[in-house]
Amino acid sequence: MHRTLAIELPARVGQTVTIAGWVHRHRRLKSVEFLIVRDRTGLAQVVLPPSAVDSDLAALVEESVVEVTGRVTANPAAPAGVEMVEASVRVVNRAEPAPFDLYRPALAASLPTQLDHAGLALRHPARQKVFRAGAAAVRGFRSTLDELGFVEVHTPKIVASATESGANVFAIDYFGRPAYLAQSPQFYKQTLVGVFERVYEVGPVFRAEPHDTVRHLAQYTSLDVELGFITDHRDVMAVLRTVLAGMVSAIDPSLVDTRVPEEIPSVHFVDALAMVGDALGEDLSGEPDLAPAHERWLGEWALREYGSDFLFVEGFPAATRPFYTHPDPSRPGYTNGFDLLFRGVELVTGGQRLHRYEDYVAALAARGESPEPYESYLSVFRHGMPPHGGFAIGLERFLARLTGAANIREVTLFPRDLTRLTP
Repeated sequence: MHRTLAIELPARVGQTVTIAGWVHRHRRLKSVEFLIVRDRTGLAQVVLPPSAVDSDLAALVEESVVEVTGRVTANPAAPAGVEMVEASVRVVNRAEPAPFDLYRPALAASLPTQLDHAGLALRHPARQKVFRAGAAAVRGFRSTLDELGFVEVHTPKIVASATESGANVFAIDYFGRPAYLAQSPQFYKQTLVGVFERVYEVGPVFRAEPHDTVRHLAQYTSLDVELGFITDHRDVMAVLRTVLAGMVSAIDPSLVDTRVPEEIPSVHFVDALAMVGDALGEDLSGEPDLAPAHERWLGEWALREYGSDFLFVEGFPAATRPFYTHPDPSRPGYTNGFDLLFRGVELVTGGQRLHRYEDYVAALAARGESPEPYESYLSVFRHGMPPHGGFAIGLERFLARLTGAANIREVTLFPRDLTRLTP
């Protein structure tokens, strides 16, 4: 069989072709029957006169897999302006009735029901668009960094220690030894700066945090970047801006309602708190971090003042940043670390890292920690590491903000959270 795709049909008017896909809609009228067939490229309308419909075909339900041969004719009212007539239908695999209708513009089923039947719900064209946008964004991420001289790497997701961050970890049995699912590739990507100078990774990360919110997952896709020979964190912010622009430009414009400005506005953490406090009539001077309400206000402020969906907040307090974050040499107690807010939600965390061994030892001592648990990580800093920094983008959170999804599970193929381990 030479298969013609739905998207190719407008160029095949007058020809007899064969398509194959799922029955998206089966409509029965008095004098005619319609099959709407869905493939990976779109929808195709098939017209069947009653004489061509036997009892088996009449009982065909949506989501059955069919192969259709017929002549392509123009019809402005049909999908893509064409339809197939004089058609014969071969049922490849007959489906059982689905728990919800996939032919409707929006899925009427609740989100838990959709997730329980993810393999079916994901067939809906509107849901597919989200994940195609995500795939395009990752392509844009990769191609942008490739052009900037970065090397894609793949680091272990099973690690020996749980010292990468303050987040809880998933413990596993590794051939009788304790091990953990990696919270991030942070230590590895820093190490690899000493090898390739510029690296990136696309991969899963695991957080055993007991969150049950619309923003958190126990497993998500992290887009990690690390680069060496920087002046400070602003070099990292510049690369992040370029990467985001590449990601957005790679997505179908019909799915994107944002742009990345040539220069993303930036505000220091202290000034951000002062602005929010003044607006809310609260004294926030002692706050160690931004609360979600603060992020939302700052997002609205950036949009109002700069017309930007994005806002950098830099200079976070050292107490709230990982020990490897480089201090701000001009502002004791603060760091060369930043967050990027996207429409009022933290999307990216990044910054400049320490690069001297003795600075790591001192940073750990200041926190009352011994360097011993970190020795396999710290040892590389004994052998010459350049000033470096990086960031990580949560793909699912990016998609949720980009598409306006109310719950991050809507943009996750098979979510893993506090309660869900299947499908």
